[in-house]
Amino acid sequence: MRPEISAELTALDTTLTTIEKVLNPEEMETRVRELEAQASDPSLWDDPDHAQRVTSELSQVQGQLKKLLGMRSRLDDIPVMCELAEEEGEGDQLVEAELEQLREEISSLEVKTMLSGEYDAREAVVNIRSGSGGVDAADWAEMLFRMYVRWAEKRGHKVDIHDVSYAEEAGIKSATFTVHGDYMYGTLSVEQGPHRLVRISPFDNQGRRHTSFAEVEVLPVVEITDHIDIPDSEIRVDVYRSSGPGGQSVNTTDSAVRLTHIPTGIVATCQNEKSQIQNKASAMRVLQAKLLERKRQEEQAELDALGAGGNASWGNQMRSYVLHPYQMVKDHRNQFETNDPTKVLDGDLDKFLEAGIRWRMTQQQSQ
Repeated sequence: MRPEISAELTALDTTLTTIEKVLNPEEMETRVRELEAQASDPSLWDDPDHAQRVTSELSQVQGQLKKLLGMRSRLDDIPVMCELAEEEGEGDQLVEAELEQLREEISSLEVKTMLSGEYDAREAVVNIRSGSGGVDAADWAEMLFRMYVRWAEKRGHKVDIHDVSYAEEAGIKSATFTVHGDYMYGTLSVEQGPHRLVRISPFDNQGRRHTSFAEVEVLPVVEITDHIDIPDSEIRVDVYRSSGPGGQSVNTTDSAVRLTHIPTGIVATCQNEKSQIQNKASAMRVLQAKLLERKRQEEQAELDALGAGGNASWGNQMRSYVLHPYQMVKDHRNQFETNDPTKVLDGDLDKFLEAGIRWRMTQQQSQ
């Protein structure tokens, strides 16, 4: 075995051992047995909400345990692969390829162990709003919208689009959607903040460079146990016709719903479901998520005032995407960057997400 392969194997083994200490596969196996016993109880579905939580957690823990045990087995097989490669004179290409794949998978799992916040394991509601920059900002908001949807779809996560408000000339004023899957909130919450685009504007007939902004907000999906009760007297319900690009009507009935929480002025809308009842239910979930986030921020502000927390502000922009005069995407919090914005805007976000999660962990540890 070449010294560099041996060193890589040692480093990966150290990282995986640390992950195993955090995740504790023995406890995971015990939890799987407990959940399997609950899932086999004939009375489980007498309470559908509880049954859903049990089956969801069982699937999640089983999947994570299988992945963890599989990585350990593959890592332990590397020395045997090296011996076979030497005996058959095939070189170390297969070993290096397996090490590269394991390196990426172990790094990804290591990042997941950093998602231990109260809401990190939940699904995510994402809001995108165009900022300063006129029509370019609206176009930029739509580009971000596409980027996140592409990222989710490439990784097999279902996306439910609740509302898209189209701008008059091009792009969107805002979009709200849910990304389904375990740990989507913990993963995507590092994307929250202002995103800046610098490019030659396709809407400027003089071909000048423009800077535009869009804001990304990420919220955890509300669960029944959160107890976000909203009295009917605190909600104003407005119904209207759904509209598509350019303001055109896409529905001949008043099925779109806008909910306004009167005490706070927080608004949630949904127009993409087939009926007014469905749109109202979806809008209510988004409104509850926004109120839950407001509650979390207020609690965090109280802790910060007591000196128990840090400053969560990331400045005027958390990331810049430069398409002209050079090509670059740079995260201003952790300095991670790439010179291939085309891939990033097509949904290749994993390295930025990983860098953001690692940066957040470092910030939390330094507080």
